[in-house]
Amino acid sequence: MVIADIPEVSPADAFAALRNPGSNLDGNLKKAALLDVRSSAECTFVGQPDLKGLQRAVLLSIEWQIFPGMRSNPDFLTQVGIAMQAEKLDPSCDLFVLCRSGARSLAAARAIVAAGMANAVNVTGGFEGDLDPVSGHRGASNGWKAAGLPWRQS
Repeated sequence: MVIADIPEVSPADAFAALRNPGSNLDGNLKKAALLDVRSSAECTFVGQPDLKGLQRAVLLSIEWQIFPGMRSNPDFLTQVGIAMQAEKLDPSCDLFVLCRSGARSLAAARAIVAAGMANAVNVTGGFEGDLDPVSGHRGASNGWKAAGLPWRQS
């Protein structure tokens, strides 16, 4: 699926792609990354995807909006560039962008693509997913956690 200009995948499809990112045109094995753009508070208290054991996948955590107040991170693209360089990721890499439910990650993915930094893909449903209409809780109807994908909490 493509929303406007950014492709979207489910959390399960993102995890499958992170597990096996394929190879470059020159035959070298590719690396892929999951970029968590939630606030540091969300990552600490709600949890984060766990990519332990995935040989060619990395987890990057860079706030799109800064807690508290959720103001825009003015250094977001610079921080993404530094993190990609540190992990030896090139602009042709697949960068799966994740937030709580998929809205902030879509905006972040658009900024990354506009800057020519990577092939950004939005992860639908995000980490927690949408609110369950019955309980009013996240994490049950869709998203990374609801898909039963590996995650950890600090």
